[in-house]
Amino acid sequence: MGPLRAMNDLAGRRRRRFVSWWRARWGRAAAIRHLDLLAGALTAKGYRCVKLYRAEEFPARPLLLWVFAVSRADGVRVAVIVHAARRGTWAYYQAGHHPYEHHGYLASCDDPETAADKVDAIFRYQMFPAVY
Repeated sequence: MGPLRAMNDLAGRRRRRFVSWWRARWGRAAAIRHLDLLAGALTAKGYRCVKLYRAEEFPARPLLLWVFAVSRADGVRVAVIVHAARRGTWAYYQAGHHPYEHHGYLASCDDPETAADKVDAIFRYQMFPAVY
């Protein structure tokens, strides 16, 4: 029974990976909608957002939201991406981290306010590292 279970587990992982890839590939409109919601929440907190996913001349470009803070320290920015997550959901991640690691995870796309709070915490840590 052991080898059969291992084969079923491998097939299940491949199936989940394919479904995740398919949703990420064809769910561009949903990902853009989620990034727009996050951009609105971050703009309300006083951050500037550059929507690099809106460029029509680059339709295959990765969906990326650059968030900038106006501060004493130049170059304080965070890049946010959206990935398909488990159980049919979407999640915000900080760019530069692998989507299957938990390190870059910000929040589920169901709650853009929580993701905005986590981006705010990242900015506070980058601008004032001695406080944390």
